[in-house]
Amino acid sequence: MGARFEELDWRDTPLGLLTLRRRRDPVLGVDVYEVKLGDEFLMSSLFTAAEVELARLGLEANPSTVLDVAVGGLGLGYTARAVMDDPRVCSLTVVEGLPEVIEWHHRQLLPDTARLTSDPRVRLIHGDFFSLVAGGAGLDAEDPRRLFHAILVDIDHTPRHVLHPSHAAFYEPEGLSRLSTLLHPDGVFALWSDDPPDEEFLGAMAQVFTTTNSHVVTFDNPFTGGTSTNTVYVARR
Repeated sequence: MGARFEELDWRDTPLGLLTLRRRRDPVLGVDVYEVKLGDEFLMSSLFTAAEVELARLGLEANPSTVLDVAVGGLGLGYTARAVMDDPRVCSLTVVEGLPEVIEWHHRQLLPDTARLTSDPRVRLIHGDFFSLVAGGAGLDAEDPRRLFHAILVDIDHTPRHVLHPSHAAFYEPEGLSRLSTLLHPDGVFALWSDDPPDEEFLGAMAQVFTTTNSHVVTFDNPFTGGTSTNTVYVARR
């Protein structure tokens, strides 16, 4: 079982001190993996239901029999793992802004998602997702004109609570329009958010995409003894 608590990695990054830690939860009897940025919790392996639903809902909205998928934000890898559970997926490109996070996966510090780095269909790319979209360079440096059947994004807390001010423009109609050019016809954009559905953001999506929806994902919260919610937005070109 190992120690009840250990810091697996900690690095200074342009966004602040990034920490990966593992702790044994004595009540649940499981190892919990957590990521902190400074004093702020970014993610926990206890709360992955909405990350999995991001993949499921996003891919479910595209009826194609073969899917090339891109994910913005690797994190603990649960969205990427859920993508690879769909038998239609022939390739997955994951763009992650922090090389340390990619290194965690290559070092297999996260046992639940260890198989990602051994799957030949998966590419983990270090890059600024928002800059790539805004600059028109595409998400695949080897093929800048490459299109995807689905692009799933889980980077910021919400469209309003962003990790860096430079991300904010992505959530406006112009930013979403640039993203849409990276999708096949009928391609799907899906986004995770920590807040309830935001009508203003839904309006911005509606200016760009043919169909837009928000899904509230409810999951058990062992800390409160009740339930919590996240939102998954899904839009189709």
